[in-house]
Amino acid sequence: MRQFKSFFPLIVTLIWTYALHTNWGTLPPMGKLLSPFHGFWVNAEKADASEQTEENLQIPGLLEPVQVLYDEMAIPHVFAKNDHDLYLAQGYLTAKDRLWQMEFQTHFAGGRISEIVGSKGMASDQFQRRMGAVYGAEQSLKGMVEDPLAKASLEAYTDGVNAYIESLNDRTLPLEYKLLNYRPEKWEPLKSALFLKNMSFVLASGTDDLKMTNILRKYGREVAEHLFPNYPFEESPIIPEGTPLDFKPLPIPAAPADFIGLGSTMRTPEKDPNTGSNNWAVAGNKTISGMPILANDPHLTLSLPSIWYQMQLVAPGINVYGSTMPGSPNVIAGFNKNIAWGVTNVGSDVMDWYQIKFKDASKREYWHDGKWKKTTMRIERFKVRGEDDFVDTVFFTHHGPVVYLSHEKPFRSNIPVGHALKWIALEKSSEVSAFYQLNRAANYEEYKAAITHFSAPAQNFVFASNQGDIALWVNGKFPLKSNLQGKYLLDGTDPAADWKGYIPHDHDPHVKNPPRGFVSSANQFSVDKSYPYYLGWQFAPSERGRRINERLTAMSKATVDSLRGLQNDNFNIRARRLLPLLLPLVSNPNPQMAAALDVLKKWDLQNSKESIGATIFENWVILLQSSLWDDEFNADEKAPMNIPTVDRTLKLIIEEPTAIWWDNVKTKNKKESMADIIRTSFQANIDSLTKLHGPLGADWVWYKHKQTGVRHLIPGMDALSRLNIPIGGGGSIVNASTTKTGPSWRLVVELSKSGNPNAYGVYPGGQSGNPGSSHYDDLIDTWAKGELRPLLFLNQPDQKTNRIRKKMILTK
Repeated sequence: MRQFKSFFPLIVTLIWTYALHTNWGTLPPMGKLLSPFHGFWVNAEKADASEQTEENLQIPGLLEPVQVLYDEMAIPHVFAKNDHDLYLAQGYLTAKDRLWQMEFQTHFAGGRISEIVGSKGMASDQFQRRMGAVYGAEQSLKGMVEDPLAKASLEAYTDGVNAYIESLNDRTLPLEYKLLNYRPEKWEPLKSALFLKNMSFVLASGTDDLKMTNILRKYGREVAEHLFPNYPFEESPIIPEGTPLDFKPLPIPAAPADFIGLGSTMRTPEKDPNTGSNNWAVAGNKTISGMPILANDPHLTLSLPSIWYQMQLVAPGINVYGSTMPGSPNVIAGFNKNIAWGVTNVGSDVMDWYQIKFKDASKREYWHDGKWKKTTMRIERFKVRGEDDFVDTVFFTHHGPVVYLSHEKPFRSNIPVGHALKWIALEKSSEVSAFYQLNRAANYEEYKAAITHFSAPAQNFVFASNQGDIALWVNGKFPLKSNLQGKYLLDGTDPAADWKGYIPHDHDPHVKNPPRGFVSSANQFSVDKSYPYYLGWQFAPSERGRRINERLTAMSKATVDSLRGLQNDNFNIRARRLLPLLLPLVSNPNPQMAAALDVLKKWDLQNSKESIGATIFENWVILLQSSLWDDEFNADEKAPMNIPTVDRTLKLIIEEPTAIWWDNVKTKNKKESMADIIRTSFQANIDSLTKLHGPLGADWVWYKHKQTGVRHLIPGMDALSRLNIPIGGGGSIVNASTTKTGPSWRLVVELSKSGNPNAYGVYPGGQSGNPGSSHYDDLIDTWAKGELRPLLFLNQPDQKTNRIRKKMILTK
């Protein structure tokens, strides 16, 4: 016993030492994480000193010295003497602030999360690979390296990222590597291609083909087309009605025999109507300065670190400022001394699904055009942390990959099983060339030439120049298809269902210097019904676009602040249209309903952060849609379907008040009227809000109900997030902030003949990806208030300004 007592402390010490230095599942060794020398403590940064500081760094691979000036927002202004050094410095500086984000996002895009978190990431990884994420990135990279300038910039950027990675040790690793217990690997150009390709997954992978086919099978084509029309009831298209065509259209391909009309038992998410973007440019004849002003606010998932990273890049032939995307070179949305540009998502139908008929269980041949054709096989190897590698086989037809076979269950898919995927995102492209040229463009013709290199995801590129031009191109690589081809699942054996080429770029919808004095887009329909080609049957709801257009039409003597105010517009155009139709039909209200009705009647129709009316109305629309449509379209779990849009419900209220759809088929002994559904949905609305927030009062205000948050990329990491941010807006509001999405970057630029643009911007985050930095989330409060920060545009590194906080010299 005496010997045991002597050895017991040693045994306990050894056990604790082992426990603190051992992985437990995906948890890091706690001793390593908590170490005062190498753990998370050392990632905390002191607040920036008010005095200017200087630093010299040696960066392998530089040809000549590079000067970097950091302003008070920690935005680097990079002055290089050649392109190579400019992009090498961009890669190094971006990695210095955002390396973990860059690598984590490309691991996700490439289907490699299971290397970090183990088998629980396997289903997601398999989904990414089978959708062709890596294959598509490989095709894009082939296109990128065909342009010598794009290839050189991509390689220099890669060298810069690797130079930073090689400078790291256990102490200086970013926090998330310590939390997840892994190390960064060497960066490759393919990772930049993966990052750019992932934007197609985010913005252009929504598809309703399967759900629409289930509707077709159950109700027939007449009902499907009646309730899901190919043009909305109310719309204000991106290209103004009556804009003349400046091209001769190609012949439209003949339609296939018919859509296939087969349903599926797999559940698929719909396109998210809350994700989108706004942009516009106002001509000089509508501004107080007489020069064009451009505004852009892309709406994406709100995350920390921020999706965007601001930089100014200066070298011979280029001086550009704007938001970059960590993981790829160049500025994505911004301005130079002559032009400004911004982007919104188009949302066109560039993804189709073809039912495949295999010859036998080997899947080595499939039937098409009256003959058996050979498939190709792509072997995907997955490394799974703590387990053996997993090998998967993906079968490719001439359409594309068969993402899931008929007996398999997709992972949170928006895809049918047993179908091949045809998608623009899996084709060769050269987005790096597009932005390389756009960053240097000096006029409309150079802007137009630059965007011809941009294929996917299709974007509305808005433009303004100091020569006085404004323009907008609905820009991308669009398949040449017959009308409605791809609204439903297609027959993969029928060659008539194949794509027949692509719409020529000069035929893409576009407008320059329109008579109305502005151009704008908000993800709504690109064109009116007179446009000769089929781009898709479904785009974002029209309310944001209509509100922007009505305000810009009325606007004169516009200023930067006018357009900032429009970016933060909270007016609810949907409520203006619906409430006069709905309120008279809420009869016999109980006291709680009556109180809520009184709030709605007095509501100013603003989705301001403190509004209670906004909460009541927005929740009512959700429940009205559910009450009206769920009994017919969400009743069969084995055959999920879309429900008609709010726009279609509006038309039903106005033109079809006695339609059969008002009756709830689940109530066998009663036939509901339109008034019944409207009243009961309002009662359900008040009941649900009372259950959520208690009696009508201060807890019903819009921002508390909406709960907008900017969340860390690691799910559940609330300590590194900003939650319940007090901000108004909504999915159908110009200020489109929702629970998880919103304006990810607000930019307003007033051009100047002198070459010194007047620019303002902000995004919900900060420059640093380090949660221990004062610049991790320092712009969120400014963003939530609807304010913008002045953007410092320098022409020379020695230009006089009191905004520079740090100078850095990079040498080889």
